[in-house]
Amino acid sequence: MTYCVGMVLDRGLVLMSDTRTNSGVDNISTFRKLFHWSVPGERMIAVMTAGNLATTQAVISQLEERTKAPDERDNTLIKGPTMFSVATEIGRLLRQTIEEAQAANGEAGKGRFSATMILAGQIKGMQPRLFMIYPEGNFIEASWDTPFFQIGETKYGRPILLRGYDRAMSFEDAIKLLMVSFDSTLKANLSVGMPLDLLVIGKDGFAPAHEHRVTADDPYFDQISNGWSDALRLAFHSLPPYTFG
Repeated sequence: MTYCVGMVLDRGLVLMSDTRTNSGVDNISTFRKLFHWSVPGERMIAVMTAGNLATTQAVISQLEERTKAPDERDNTLIKGPTMFSVATEIGRLLRQTIEEAQAANGEAGKGRFSATMILAGQIKGMQPRLFMIYPEGNFIEASWDTPFFQIGETKYGRPILLRGYDRAMSFEDAIKLLMVSFDSTLKANLSVGMPLDLLVIGKDGFAPAHEHRVTADDPYFDQISNGWSDALRLAFHSLPPYTFG
């Protein structure tokens, strides 16, 4: 399983993903699910992936045309004139990849190769944008009414985001909020695991404003995890008591 979150703020975009993939309790691996590309001064684009690993890896490879020699590659993400056109191309590739894999595997392939992606970024002269791309190739865009997207194991971390999100919050507070959301998910579901990948895209920056891998021994994440647990216990005990009759 996976947990990825993309969030829109007044200041830009914040993304975080876990790195765990598993095919049963005895086959657990670490794979990057957050990828980004930039052209300094012109564009910054990032993609997060959830679902069948072969499908997501195939789509990322096609976007970068990894079958070609490095000097012959023509990265689709770098060519797109708008973020909408980039989302359209990723959706087409995702749908095509899933259909080909399912067709090659017949009845046994139905439902096995599904994947979902979050696309985030900004192209010069336009606003930062965030999209959720579905297996069918269609997509929706974030708005101030729906300012963040989650993919993968979403239910445990969602209440934290709903209660804590503020579009005017700083990047630092947004990262803190995401870490609490991920900590809640990690504690509730073993199929989501460390390390976590973090990326901040500042508005009009066209380069990573901050990039960090949060490992299992990260001291700040430990502080957040322990502090949140303590704060919840204090909040619980501060609530008015229930009485019989």
